[in-house]
Amino acid sequence: MSIGWFVVGTDTGIGKTHATCALLHALARRHARVCGMKPIAAGGVQTPDGLSNEDSIAHRAASTVRVRPELDNPILLPEPLSPHLAAARAGTAISFDTVLDAVTELRTRTDALVVEGAGGFLVPLSETQTGADLAAALGLPLVLVVGMRLGCLNHALLTAEAIRARGLALAGWIANRVDPDFLCPEENLAYLRTHLGAPLWADLPFSARPDPRADADRFMLPDVL
Repeated sequence: MSIGWFVVGTDTGIGKTHATCALLHALARRHARVCGMKPIAAGGVQTPDGLSNEDSIAHRAASTVRVRPELDNPILLPEPLSPHLAAARAGTAISFDTVLDAVTELRTRTDALVVEGAGGFLVPLSETQTGADLAAALGLPLVLVVGMRLGCLNHALLTAEAIRARGLALAGWIANRVDPDFLCPEENLAYLRTHLGAPLWADLPFSARPDPRADADRFMLPDVL
């Protein structure tokens, strides 16, 4: 059974996929079989192999093992909407069992598995379930990606509080500098290092063309990983 983490974000559009791919490259320096997974993706692009998701395509490029799309992206919804709306418009329902079955199989095929959630931690997946419920069902330790921009302190602390309120483990966090004009970035980073209650795994710089392989150098992973 592989080690694994569930990557969540403080919001959408904060570079969660880039951080996930950089983490995959960092883990690949320690483990032979590393794989990224997007259990629920909303928004597809046409490829020679059919409909796919840009996040999943990025994960596959950063992974060291290739698996069937039904495993690394078991639920693909065509429209780029909140998952509960995308599922409703597609006339389907998001099944946790489908996700859990895929995760179980992937953990037998890999040494390290990184599962990227959709949107923020509490993104709706149905009228009654959210990304937090999926995190609880998976039972994996969480890694929080913080988009370093105005409002990040509140968003990060609220997300960490919501994670711990559900009895889940926050293994670490990744600072992603998504706003080049963000004022006082070092002071904000220092505040989160003091108050977030989890180790900083990486501080990723702003780049107009971020390179996850290069950013793997910025990770300070615990020795136990």
